[in-house]
Amino acid sequence: MNWKNALKDYRSYLKIERGLSENTITNYSLDVEKLMKWLEEHEISVSPVSISEEVVQQFIYSLAKKVNSRSQARIISGLRGFFSYLVFEDYRKTNPLELIESPKTGRKLPDTLSTEEIDSLIAAIDLSKPEGERNRAILETLYGCGLRVSELIDLRLSDLFFAEGFIKVTGKGSKSRFVPIAEATQKYINLYREQIRIHQDIQKGHEDTLFLNRRGRKLTRAMIFTIIRQLSEASGLKKKISPHTFRHSFATHLLENGADLRAIQQMLGHESITTTEIYVHLDRSHLRKVMEEFHPRR
Repeated sequence: MNWKNALKDYRSYLKIERGLSENTITNYSLDVEKLMKWLEEHEISVSPVSISEEVVQQFIYSLAKKVNSRSQARIISGLRGFFSYLVFEDYRKTNPLELIESPKTGRKLPDTLSTEEIDSLIAAIDLSKPEGERNRAILETLYGCGLRVSELIDLRLSDLFFAEGFIKVTGKGSKSRFVPIAEATQKYINLYREQIRIHQDIQKGHEDTLFLNRRGRKLTRAMIFTIIRQLSEASGLKKKISPHTFRHSFATHLLENGADLRAIQQMLGHESITTTEIYVHLDRSHLRKVMEEFHPRR
């Protein structure tokens, strides 16, 4: 088995068996491709079935000179998954990364925005332009529902259950969840639908897509990043932010206002509560409040 075929089979496994998104599959594939490129550059002719732990170790050492410990740990994790798949399919007997430890990385706390900063970003939107109402609805939805950017651009009209106060969100691994949506967010989405979207020439296959570009097609991830970057510059915000910043802010503000961590986990679509627990580190005063309110010796 050569590298190209092994990677093709692995991608199929991740898509069909694991149900992972295209973005996640691409990221895993890039980790394997980095190793393939390194082998080619160093004229090392080995297959994914025969490559030894020593050769993989040399590749890991070369990474340490080029990327930070966090990126290094992510690549090691990606390769470990690839070779675990080969072991699972009986192409290999052992995983060459089994005994290779990932570098220690500090836990990076997510950046957040204050409510004032979010209001400032939204105020920077030019509502005189056709895309203004759409962009306001996008930011309000990102922050108001704590969505990932991929979840936002995949939202459909048929996912909106405003009468019940929920939207249906399709997250990682094609898993669906229902997220509460505030009346204020509903209002901005309806303004966009009734004043802008209804007048657009919508391309075939995108009739059910909620947020559309000027050509009547689904927005791209890159476009959402561009919208936020431009608004950040227009509002004079000094922080480096992304669509995910709104999701972090959503979770942090809920926690600060006393929301239950399990409820936040469900709304964010985190599979493990440990992923959600990172927000506790952002506001340790929340822990003190919990102790003072619920401990029997308070």
